[in-house]
Amino acid sequence: MDRGVIGNPPGEQDAPPDDSARPPVGADSRPSSATDGTDASAPPVGSAAVSPPRPRRRRPRLALDLTLLAIVGVLLAGAVTAAVAVLYEQFYSPSAFVERYLDTLAEGGAADALAMPGVSLDSAELEAAGLPAEASDALLRRAALATLTDIRIVSATTGEDGITSVTAAYSAGPYPGTTTFRVERDGTIGVAPTWRFATSPLAVIDLTVRGSMSFQVNGFEVDKRQVSPDGVDADPLAPLAMLAFSPGIYSVSVDSAISSTPGVAVLSDSPMKATPIEVQAEATDKFVAVVQSRVNEFLTACATQDVLLPTACPFGYQVEDRIVSPPVWAIAQQPHVTVTPDGAGWKIPETEATAHIEVDIRSLFDGSIRHVSEDVPFLLTGSITVLPDGTASIVVDSTDPH
Repeated sequence: MDRGVIGNPPGEQDAPPDDSARPPVGADSRPSSATDGTDASAPPVGSAAVSPPRPRRRRPRLALDLTLLAIVGVLLAGAVTAAVAVLYEQFYSPSAFVERYLDTLAEGGAADALAMPGVSLDSAELEAAGLPAEASDALLRRAALATLTDIRIVSATTGEDGITSVTAAYSAGPYPGTTTFRVERDGTIGVAPTWRFATSPLAVIDLTVRGSMSFQVNGFEVDKRQVSPDGVDADPLAPLAMLAFSPGIYSVSVDSAISSTPGVAVLSDSPMKATPIEVQAEATDKFVAVVQSRVNEFLTACATQDVLLPTACPFGYQVEDRIVSPPVWAIAQQPHVTVTPDGAGWKIPETEATAHIEVDIRSLFDGSIRHVSEDVPFLLTGSITVLPDGTASIVVDSTDPH
């Protein structure tokens, strides 16, 4: 079998090249379009047509991605900054320090509040602030604390000296109040700042209680002899300097068998300031009844003396004549006793009473005898001293003896 040969058909010779088919010299040698409408530049039939790959448009998409990442980064940084600011304000700021102190008082944590930096004071610091150096710390305990609610920070301002003034509002018992605290930097724990009170929030109550050696502060029992620097020799009328937390409401009252008072309340809202309180107790009905009974017994005993002028008694009867027989006394009207404060003790103010005498008298002029049956009015007063053991010493005096 003959193999096919690519070339002219058999029997035909290669025709010589036709010079007329060549483009003239100088003519455009670029291929022209075929007259049959085909593209002369197209590849020959049967050849593979390969198109060069189109370049991808990556730059606009990359810029968009970078922009989105930048926006996310800014938002994330803002969120972190905001979170840090919130954490600082809630836990590490001067306001948070003050609020923690107030919350501790509200929870009754007197010891924990006293342990916070800048709260405790020694005698030298008290004296330097013009306060009594011997002020008692008896009220710096849970039992003497009152209710503290509705706590909120009103403002915080830092001065050029680095001291931050933090103002807080609250309700101390039924009384609303505000207090400004001075706070300063105390160091750091890691990266977190710590704070202390530049001025201690403690205050002093100068308390004078008349009519009782003991009293209550918010229900906590206090004896003057236990908190006074003079001990058992404490002056009953001398004021007592007592440290107190600020802010705080302190209600002072007396409730004993001898004396009582409805109470006097004071709001301690100024750190390192002294607040005077004076309380005057009144005699209880029970005490007055006891005094009345003792006076009645005393006068009745006086009436047993069969003399015209009973010894140490507020009544008597004077005559110039002689008596025939010893007189007989009786108390016709007992006094209506009242008890009023008198310095550290008590007194019975001037009170009316009446005695009655029965006696026979012989006239020195003519020797006649007359019978006397007469009411003898008199006035009495008395002083009452409460002894250290709680008993009372009563001394009755006459202001107008007969």
